[in-house]
Amino acid sequence: MLEKSFGLTFFLKTPRRRTDLRYIYLRISVDGISKETSTKRKWEVNRWNQKAERAIGSKEDARALNYFLDTLVSGIHQCKTELLNKGKTITTQRIMDFVQGNDRSRAKLVEEFKVHNNEMLVLVSKKEYALGTHVRFETTLAHVREFLRLKYNCDDIEFRELNFEFVKGFEFYLKTVKDCNNNTALKYVSNLKKIVLRAVAKEIIPSDPFKLFKGKKTKTNKKPLSKEELLLIEQKTFSSKRLEIVRDVFVFQCYTGLPYIDVFSLQKSDIKKGIDGGLWIMIERRKTGAEINVPLLAQALEIIEKYKDDPICIERGSVLPVRTNQKMNEYLKEIATLCGITSSLNTHKARRTFASTVTLNNGVPIHVVKEMLGHESVRQTEEYALTEQLVIGAEMNILRRKLTSSESSQQNAEISTFKRIEKELQLLKNGSISQQKLAYLEKEIHQLKNNIL
Repeated sequence: MLEKSFGLTFFLKTPRRRTDLRYIYLRISVDGISKETSTKRKWEVNRWNQKAERAIGSKEDARALNYFLDTLVSGIHQCKTELLNKGKTITTQRIMDFVQGNDRSRAKLVEEFKVHNNEMLVLVSKKEYALGTHVRFETTLAHVREFLRLKYNCDDIEFRELNFEFVKGFEFYLKTVKDCNNNTALKYVSNLKKIVLRAVAKEIIPSDPFKLFKGKKTKTNKKPLSKEELLLIEQKTFSSKRLEIVRDVFVFQCYTGLPYIDVFSLQKSDIKKGIDGGLWIMIERRKTGAEINVPLLAQALEIIEKYKDDPICIERGSVLPVRTNQKMNEYLKEIATLCGITSSLNTHKARRTFASTVTLNNGVPIHVVKEMLGHESVRQTEEYALTEQLVIGAEMNILRRKLTSSESSQQNAEISTFKRIEKELQLLKNGSISQQKLAYLEKEIHQLKNNIL
């Protein structure tokens, strides 16, 4: 809202003890309401022109002071324009807050990050976030604090000090000091960006320092296990009980599609009779809360039966004696080596194997696989789909069958035509027919013979 009247005056304030060196004050008046504040600058009375409200003379100190006062006036007018653009009323207090720097938030990055993470932890219990998500944001916060100490020698930084250089510096720190790969570094940067955008939304800072930052993820080739590799792991005999257990849990994941956290927390009460009379896993995903209904295949049922009397399962009421995810992945590396599998083996690879090798590769429609994986969209499931080689092979086999069928149909049609013409030719030879007509039919049948052969 535009003010009815506005006044801006600089003047030298007379101190209690008279002196020639006095503070320069600024008085702001909006719609009859006035406030004044010191500019923190001193000047000599005999070198001040109150009518011009500026220092007298062309000396360097006078020119520097006048430039400072001109800049302050320009900033005040810019502040008025910004208030108008935001639809805010121009008041004396708001102008004075700008002059004194009180309009700029002192909120700090680490402080806001802590608030965010604490709020997220509360929502974990409400199942709005997975515990793993909270852990990742806590890790990001730890990286930010280390970066601040290393780069800026401080424990926190005001949001208004963030800029493009800060973002790029944090990315560089992650890739060098923390030795993160490109995609991992970008995930941490993305987590930091969420906190910064939160500050923008709360009007702590006016703009997003990330807007010029462009990070490009490296495309990764996350192939599932092939049918042969899965069978190799299933049939492998291990001398170590711990490896046998980890193998069985992994194979169970391959035939159910459950992620680690869900197979770890899978209770016996989660196994229920399905609509087809068979046993199903019926749970909500810990990560998203999505409902999962998976019919149990024979391989999975066999593993459940194997561990029904396991002491750990009885104590926990769990279906399987699942180790920690860290231990699972550590032991899976050993299993891969013993089985001669060169690709990386981890708990998430089992989920991809279920989606690709076990289901999609055996003709299960992708929308059914989507439901069993608990995905929100088919597009998400497509990332777990068949490898390119399998897709190409499957499609080419379909084309091959079509072409073979087409060639066979064409050949059968030509043979039928050949027999028909041959029959007609025999009938014509026994009757009256011109030599020209006879020659034409013989030529046509000769051509058909060549085509068939």
